[in-house]
Parts: sequence; structure tokens; C-alpha cells
Amino acid sequence: MKHFLRVVTQFFVFLYCKCLWRGLKFVARKFTGNCELQRICYNNKHGARRTLKIESSLRFSKNELLQSALSIHPDKVEKTIEDIMALKKINPDTNPQLGISLQASLLQIVGYRSLVAEVEKLRKEPYDCENPEHEDMLMKLWKELRPDTPLTGRISKQWCEIGFQGSDPKTDFRGMGLLGLHNLLYFAEHDKATALQMLHDSLQPKHKLACCVLHSEINKPEWEQKNLDKAIGYSFAIVGINITDLAYSLLVTGALKTHLYNVAPEMPSLLHFQQTFCYLMQEFHRFWIEEDPSDIMEFNRVRSKFHRRILRQLKNPDMALCPHFSASHLHLVNL
Repeated sequence: MKHFLRVVTQFFVFLYCKCLWRGLKFVARKFTGNCELQRICYNNKHGARRTLKIESSLRFSKNELLQSALSIHPDKVEKTIEDIMALKKINPDTNPQLGISLQASLLQIVGYRSLVAEVEKLRKEPYDCENPEHEDMLMKLWKELRPDTPLTGRISKQWCEIGFQGSDPKTDFRGMGLLGLHNLLYFAEHDKATALQMLHDSLQPKHKLACCVLHSEINKPEWEQKNLDKAIGYSFAIVGINITDLAYSLLVTGALKTHLYNVAPEMPSLLHFQQTFCYLMQEFHRFWIEEDPSDIMEFNRVRSKFHRRILRQLKNPDMALCPHFSASHLHLVNL
């Protein structure tokens, strides 16, 4: 029965896209005197609401020029806009704002595609301990997170102090490749105070955190009777790699378009992705504490719940996860 309903639904969606939708477009053009792209640009403000509709219009167009506009090189955007306006018989002199609006949205669309390719390239590049650049980045990460503690050796249990699983961080980067290291280092360098605070919090006993929030409402003898060895429950670096995976998933599935189209005036870049990672790290930290898991075994449950919450937020076309888009403007709740 479910399969039958699915087939019927797909049939009606197909019917709408192929027949009814095109018929409605024809009627709207005759009634308003404007093509669909004009109506989208005139009736929607700049950002995801407009760009997502333009992207959909181009993708489902019967015209080859309009379809191919989604996969052009960024350098050809201006010429493509000129060709589109000529195809639609729109005078650029009497409609100057239309060309500007179309260009901004098309730059966002092709920029997002370029960003996916750049992020994918970093993810597929494995950490190489023979590569001086890779080793230098890893050493910088240690110095940013442990500025007052010299590293005794490249292979050392000290790496566990910043949340790696063993004595060689190389093994932890296998899933996300260099992308995980790039994100962690960006966070540590550009929002150092917050990164250090999160690292510190992740190493603290849960009851101590609760005590701080309650402004030390219990005295020291009572405190000592508590289970003091119960940590907040996660390893900083490992969580950073996990949140990198979450951010990557949001990007490649297209869910992050809403956010990036609202915060990047034109082409989204790796910088935008890394700043989004900073936001997700902080929000996950806050969410983890709110969920109050009993131990690290609940990590996957909490992560999945957090992922669903972010996806719900991104369904709002006006959503910008971090509207100021500067890691230095993002702050944790005082824990």
C-alpha cells in the first residue's frame, strides 16, 4: 500500500512539473508581462528565498542555456546573465536591477558548487606525517590549545589532553582527512578564547560545572562526596572531527544552502564553511550540556538529535545560523 501511494504521489508530482506548472508559468507571464525570473527577482528579497527559487527555475527549464547556467565557471557569470536577458528579450537599460539581482544569485549558486568541490578535495586528502605542511598545521593546533605546555614528542599521550584518542592524531583524521584539521585549527586560531573555554569545559567534572552554574550552592564537603571523576563527556578534537562530518553532510546534501545564501553576498567560500563550523561547535557544546547525557556512549544519540534540530532550522528560507558571520562575534553561554 505504501509503495502504491508513493508511486501515485510521484506521478502527480511529475504531472505538476511537466504540465500544470508550465501552464501556470505561461498564464503568469501573459498576465504580468514578466518572465518567471523577473517575477522571482521582483517579489523576493536578496538571499536564500530568491536564490533557491532562481536555482529551481533554471534547473527545471526546458531551455539548454538556462539549465547550463547552473554549472558554468564563475568567470562566465556576467556573460551568461547577458545571454539570459537576451533570450528573455529583457532590455538591460530599462531593467538594470534585474541583471544585478540575477548575477548575485547565480554567483551564489556556482559558488556553492565550487565550495562543495573544495571541501570534498580537503576531505579526501589524507593526513600525511611525511608532509611538512600537514605536520606544521598539527603543531600549530597544539600550540594554540596548549600554549603553556611544550609537546614532549610527535608521538605522545599528551595529544589526549586536547581530545585525540591516542598518541598519534594521524589516525583520528582518517574519516574527514585534512578537512578536520583545517577546521580545528581555524577554530583555535580565530576564536581562541572560545576554543580554550570549550576544551577546558570538556575536561571538567559534570558536577563541578553544575556547581559553577548554581554559583557554588553546595559547600566543599558535600562537593567531595559527589562523583568527581564524571567528566562532561567528550573529547574536544574528536568532537571537532565529528562536527566537521556534520557540517560536511549539511553542505553536500544542500541543506546548508539556506544559511550560506543568506550570509554570503555572492560566492560562498571555504571561510564561510569554517565559520559555520565554529558556530556548530559552540552550539553542539551548549546542546550537549542541555541534554546532560549520562556518559559518552550517548554521543551518537545526542549528535543525531542536534543534527535534526539544525536541519529543522535550515528549512526556514530566512535562516542564517550565524548572521554576523564572524567567529569572534560568537560566544558561549557562561557555563
